[in-house]
Order: sequence, then structure tokens, then C-alpha cells
Amino acid sequence: MTVVTRFAPSPTGYLHIGGARTALFNKLFARGRGGRFLLRIEDTDRERSTEAAVQAIFDGLNWLELEPDAAPVFQHQQADRHRKVVEDLLARGAAYRDWLTPAELEAARDAARAEGRNFVSPWRDRDPEEGALDQPHVVRFRRPLQGETVVEDLVQGSVRFADKDLDDLVLLRSDGAPTYNLAVVVDDHDMGVTHVIRGDDHLNNAARQQLIYQALGWPVPAFAHVPLIHGPDGAKLSKRHGAQAVGDFAEMGYLPEAVRNYLARLGWSHGDDEIFEDAQATAWFDVADVNRAPARLDWDKLNFLNAHYLREADERRLTGLVLDHLGRAAEVDADTEDRIRRALPLVKERAKTIVELAEVLAFALRRRPLTLDGKIQTALAGETGARLSRLRTRLESASWTLQTLDGLLHDFAASEGVGLGKFGPTLRGVLSGGAPAPGLSETLVALGREEALGRLNDALGPAG
Repeated sequence: MTVVTRFAPSPTGYLHIGGARTALFNKLFARGRGGRFLLRIEDTDRERSTEAAVQAIFDGLNWLELEPDAAPVFQHQQADRHRKVVEDLLARGAAYRDWLTPAELEAARDAARAEGRNFVSPWRDRDPEEGALDQPHVVRFRRPLQGETVVEDLVQGSVRFADKDLDDLVLLRSDGAPTYNLAVVVDDHDMGVTHVIRGDDHLNNAARQQLIYQALGWPVPAFAHVPLIHGPDGAKLSKRHGAQAVGDFAEMGYLPEAVRNYLARLGWSHGDDEIFEDAQATAWFDVADVNRAPARLDWDKLNFLNAHYLREADERRLTGLVLDHLGRAAEVDADTEDRIRRALPLVKERAKTIVELAEVLAFALRRRPLTLDGKIQTALAGETGARLSRLRTRLESASWTLQTLDGLLHDFAASEGVGLGKFGPTLRGVLSGGAPAPGLSETLVALGREEALGRLNDALGPAG
């Protein structure tokens, strides 16, 4: 049997980070067994579904590199198929037509509550010939009234539901629109889904859907309901905990591989392994090993992972990400891009996100002439300025390597009979314009000979 999983979001908002983890679990489980990972957009609620939300789902999955193995299925396009299945259920006696008006339905539900029993439509046992097909009515599923439905869940274990507590759920609304539980069953069956991996907020639906499968004589897929993600305080994840959408994590400067690694570890583990590549996660992951308890978002751990992947990332890629973050990709010339690339190895250890990396690279992006604050200008007007002029002469003939420049700075300080602290802060200000910068020799290397000497000339005036 080929394993087939699916991710089936509703396009009524952004792609939630919990949904992204569900998509990841589905992909890891399928790919680890040589199977297929599919995507279905559950857009039967046409009023709430938006094109922008659909695009946000695609963008989030693409950013996380969780693309499906086939073109996405749009659930609303399958409505005719859903209605045909309802006709089959009616023919089997597993469904019935219900002509209760909204007022009659409300009264019948109130009476059932008052008598301490579950609501059952009187049309369940009435002759359908008493109704008129051209009059508004719904079609309901005819559930068993006795016994229990047992969902064998790969995460939650055996979960039992008393059939009397389930409802004769509506399959088709009075306007002929299929409902969620019907559409999910039909689509999962038609897509060949073998394992339904989703959030545990769908666990109650699993019992109802299992009964529909059985009424149709279709094989029931394996269910796996994973706990939701909670905030650091243990409460359900909400706006007060910060980022919730996948797009938020991208804007905050996290790398997709770090987020994938982090999400895989939210509720699942492989021994003590914290950092692992996609291939390892694919080989190791089993949904049956997911914890039943909700996972908690841990920003410190995510930052730790992201810092690791920043250090490992290709520097050309990081340069592009920094420029994209700054919105300056179109205005940066080749010299500035080279400057950033030279600086990256010297500063990326100090950053945990692309946002922080952009901040520590700000000195390399400054445009000449740099604006210097009053303190630096005052220092340049005195002995420090004269000292930096003498240093500039030595720099002009120096070999531009980290080791050489580091030695030159220390030798120059010794020849002047002072410590680096006498001129280093002013030199740093001249080179960086007051922006955070690495050590002096690292800053010189990152800027390059021409840019570094140009900034010195701007501050000191032409060499005499």
C-alpha cells in the first residue's frame, strides 16, 4: 500500500504555525515511507474563503519548502461528486431527507433538551413520500442510535464515542451545498488518502467521518490527531504570544530550514537530537511517536536553531536575504554587495535572525560621506585626528588581510606609545558612522581597501 497523506487547510485567514507543523508532519510521514503528500484547499465555505488566504497558504508552504506532490485540490470544485455520494447514502438507507423548518428544528431541539435526551429529527422514521422534493429540506446522515464508535488513533490511542451522543449530521444543506464532514470523507477517499494526520481539535469529527466511511463500504484511513501548539505559558497560542502566521516568522528573519527543524521538534523527538537535516527527519519521523500533551512554543530554542542555520547558510544567499529585508536589493551596487559578503563571515556569529544580521551589517551599507557625531568630530580636530592621519599612511601601503591589518594596528599603537583605546573608538566611528561594527581589523577587511580609505579621507581630508 502506498502511503498518502494530505494537508487540508481552510482559506479563511493566514497559514497558522500550527497548520504548518501539521503539513510538515504529513510530509515527513509520507516521504519517509516512499509515499505521497497532497494538498487540498477546503473552501466549501465560499463566503469566508478568499483568494488572498489561498495565496497566503501557498506562499507559506512554498517558503517552508513543503510543496505537495501534485496540484492542489479545491474542495468546492468537487461539489457534484459530493452530492452523488449523498444519493448513494440515501439509496443505502444511510441518510434521510429532513423537511423541518428552522422554527420547527429549534422547537424540537428545545424539547429534547428539556427531556434530557439527544435530538433526533422526526423525519428519520417518517415516510419520505410525505415530503416534497421541490420544498427546502436538508439531507441527514442516519447514525446508529446504540453502541459505540471506536477511533483507533495513532496518537491518542483508542477513543470511544457513544453513538447516542453523536448527531444525525447534515450532509447537504437546504441549498444543496455539501457540508464539511461529508466533503472531507469523499475527498480523502477519492484522493487515496491512507493516513489522516491533523490537529486534535478534529478528533470529534473522526467518529462521525468513520461512520460515513463504513456506511459507504469504504476503507477507513488511519487517524492521527496531534495536540495543538500552546504558548510558553501553556495557554492556547494567541496574538499575545507574538507571531502566529508563517509569514510572521519569515518577516522576523527566521530561515525556513530552522523553522522546519523547530516545528518537527514541537511534540516529537528523536532521542536527544536537537539539530537534524530534512533527510534525517524524514527517515526518523513516525506520527505514532508524537506526544499527546500540547507542545509549547519556545522562542529561545527557535533562536538557537536559527543561529545555527545562519552560520551554516551560503553567504550569497544570506546577502540576498539581508538586502530583501532592508528593501534595498534594487539600489545596492556590486561594490556594496561585495562589502556585505566580505563582512558576513566576520559578523554572522553575532546574529540569531536575518533582522539582527542586517543590524550588524549596517556599517557596511552606509553611503559616503558618512555623518559623524560631534564627539568624533571633536576628536578628529585634535591629536587623535593627527594620529589617524599617520595611521592612514601606513594603511595605504598595507596588505589587506585580517592578520596583516591586526598586526599593523597593534604595531602602530606601540610606535605611538599608546594603547588602541586612544584612537580605536574614533577610528571605529569614522569607519562605521556610529553603527555597530566588529573589531577594527575585521571592519577594515569587510569594507575593503578602497572603501575604508575613502571613509578615512572623507573624515580627515585628503592626504597631504
